[in-house]
Amino acid sequence: MYASRSRIRGSMLAAGRSFVLGFAATAGSITLFVLSVLSIAFVLLGIGLITTPYVLHLVRRHANQRRLLAVTWSDVRIPVPYRRFPPDLRSGFTGQVERTLFMLKDPATWRDLRWLLVDMTAGYVLLAVSFALMVYPVEGLVLAAGLWRVFEDSTYWYGFVPVSSQATGLAAAALGIAIFHLGLWASRPLLRLHFVLARSVLAPTHEQEMALRIDRLTETRHEAVDTAASELRRIERDLHDGAQARLVAMGMNLGTIEALVEKDPAQAKKLLAMARASSAEALTELRDLVRGIHPPVLAERGLGDAVKALALRLPVESEVNVELVGRAEAPVESAAYFAVSEALTNAVKHSGAERIWVDMHHAEGMLRISVTDSGRGGAAVGTGSGLSGIERRLGTFDGVLAVSSPAGGPTMVTMEIPCALS
Repeated sequence: MYASRSRIRGSMLAAGRSFVLGFAATAGSITLFVLSVLSIAFVLLGIGLITTPYVLHLVRRHANQRRLLAVTWSDVRIPVPYRRFPPDLRSGFTGQVERTLFMLKDPATWRDLRWLLVDMTAGYVLLAVSFALMVYPVEGLVLAAGLWRVFEDSTYWYGFVPVSSQATGLAAAALGIAIFHLGLWASRPLLRLHFVLARSVLAPTHEQEMALRIDRLTETRHEAVDTAASELRRIERDLHDGAQARLVAMGMNLGTIEALVEKDPAQAKKLLAMARASSAEALTELRDLVRGIHPPVLAERGLGDAVKALALRLPVESEVNVELVGRAEAPVESAAYFAVSEALTNAVKHSGAERIWVDMHHAEGMLRISVTDSGRGGAAVGTGSGLSGIERRLGTFDGVLAVSSPAGGPTMVTMEIPCALS
């Protein structure tokens, strides 16, 4: 009974999502497709250089939102293949021209436009069928309840059933129940098929994907080297300013104690207590330093328990759901742990959330982690933000970051790292 109710709720939820996506597939995709075609036509006429980058940016945001929904709703991963803008883009009108030409030369731009066309046609049909299979049966039940009397003197077709009497009204109800059960079975596969169709159009070819991956790995290799050098400098600074200074002071105190132990035992005893306190503080700082490099709980108990321990220290209510049947390699676990730590820190500091959810599971060779908070929203990946640091950390392992944070919340940060579990 519980499984049946859960299946019905899941199917109804999928139908509701199909209805919402149906509006996005028609209103959003049609509007953006028309604007894009007009903007590109104006570029050919030499008058659309200012507006085209903004329109294409809206198209990319629309496509990225669909990518995020594909992962979170149907576990369908659609790569983000956009080329990064060169850092030496100029400002002003000249910069706008360069930006326009760069986006028009990007093959992903033309895949986006092709996807808009598919999304408002075949994509919309799949969503409409999914929603209709759950709603159309209502008409059969209404006909059986008495509406058939309106058609006593004529024939009204419900599907392939001619409705004109109580018996045919009951037949319409039976057909409606059968269609409803078909909808229960087909709503989630149809929603997933919609995202698979989007992936077939939006995803780059194998050669383009390999070229993008090589560029990304080259970039993340440089970032990894810079990050490692920065981390070594931080460790050296922490050791020099913290534990090393305390150990030097403790050594000086022990030397003084050695000179005073016979002449002034009381003063020697006082200095000995200070040396013991300094040694305890140095040990605490060393433990904190080790925890910052690789937390012991992560090494001993794995990523799931380490994140749960991290969540217990948060000042807001949190819930962690972990479904991992093994352990990833130590570097991957470390990167995932510190990425989640940074995401939780951002949520606590900036979102004003009262509750945080962390979901972690492994499927299809991907470690997927989502951090959701009930805060005010408005988070974005940008230069200097904590999310940019998370993106760079994941990029070292060919991982990706997606952020959904509308104004008013909630905020969902989704991370994916390709890996295998032992």
